[in-house]
Amino acid sequence: MTRRLRPNTTPIVAMLGIAALAAACGTSPKAASPDAGPGASAGAASAPAAGSPAAGSPAAGMPAAAPRPTRAQALAALERANRYWQAHNPPEKWPFWDVAAYHTGNMAAYALTGNASWRAYSTAWAEHNRWRGASSDVKADWKYTYGETGDHVLFGDWQVCFQTYADLYNLDPVKDARKIARAREVMEYQMATSNRDYWWWADGIYMAMPVMTRLYAITGERRYLDKLQEWFTYADELMYDREAGLYYRDARYVYPKHASGNGGKDFWARGDGWVFAAFARTLADLPQDHPVRPLLVARYRRMAAALKATQQPQGYWTRSLLDPQFAPGPESSGTAFFTYGYLWGINHGYLDRADYAPVALRGWDFLSRTALGPDGKLGYVQPIGDRAIPGQVVNQDSTAPFGVGAFLLAGTEMVRFLDR
Repeated sequence: MTRRLRPNTTPIVAMLGIAALAAACGTSPKAASPDAGPGASAGAASAPAAGSPAAGSPAAGMPAAAPRPTRAQALAALERANRYWQAHNPPEKWPFWDVAAYHTGNMAAYALTGNASWRAYSTAWAEHNRWRGASSDVKADWKYTYGETGDHVLFGDWQVCFQTYADLYNLDPVKDARKIARAREVMEYQMATSNRDYWWWADGIYMAMPVMTRLYAITGERRYLDKLQEWFTYADELMYDREAGLYYRDARYVYPKHASGNGGKDFWARGDGWVFAAFARTLADLPQDHPVRPLLVARYRRMAAALKATQQPQGYWTRSLLDPQFAPGPESSGTAFFTYGYLWGINHGYLDRADYAPVALRGWDFLSRTALGPDGKLGYVQPIGDRAIPGQVVNQDSTAPFGVGAFLLAGTEMVRFLDR
């Protein structure tokens, strides 16, 4: 099934036959799809949700503190990972989510270090793709169901590239409008529709929400923020579990319609990683007075508390957050997004340092000393998918561009954390 849109069409509220969602979560039937591709008061936590680690389990215990790295060590790890990736991967790759997510991390690393070759790498990638995402110019064919073809222009996985294009545009002393022309064309078309269900999977919040704040900052057009509020509210109603403080990957996974191997709620680490990181990247640019800000801050802080309870003693998070034995073992992409989200929140005053610095340090210790090999290859990245998969091989040889991008985000914030 595809969606063909015109401006001011009526909202579409069903996709791929998704049944009514669980009443306990307060959601309604909306959307679902395969994985994106081939992410109250600080420290406050409610009682453990159904299916959460029981008291006395490893994740509920008090793991040992991780060593605090020096600034030079953190910077060296970041540089080693990025040098390895760029040396083994030419920039001439497509602008889809898996590659584009790497560039969000690369641009953050450039902003920290000023390494001109890193900026040049992202520029070469953008030029290769003509500063576009999905390529279709026939608006009648534009879709936002899952799709890897040129007509899926409105699908957020083709829009994450706009974040990097906007960042590169902002770096120019003399602005080059062509760098954001396609981003504006696509997002302004999308905003002219009455549909609100664009962000129907957790990953999409990372892919597209920070695009809206960046384009608002460039254009000053308030509708970018108001549509952000409308589309995030839809996503929140669809996928957020208030009891657990976490997000389902999409409507197919809402409990009790779907359960994990232990019979409880199923929250996929990388899916929640996309959301947690998206809050950081969005709050960084969202005006203080916008009415959606309190909701984003509340969700961000509640997630921080929930995720803290699911971290393993070794510093990583397992692929199934509340069912660590379902697909046991380390996973670095979710861990990197969580570590980034914690560090950003501490650095910017949203999360309490005493409560969350130990969590972030344990995450970084795993990432920099276990997941990152001596040669700079980042391992333990779960392959592209949409859920935890028992028996799936995830080891030191498992790497992917989006995992490296998440590591770079975490590394940049770790350096800033140490600077403070």
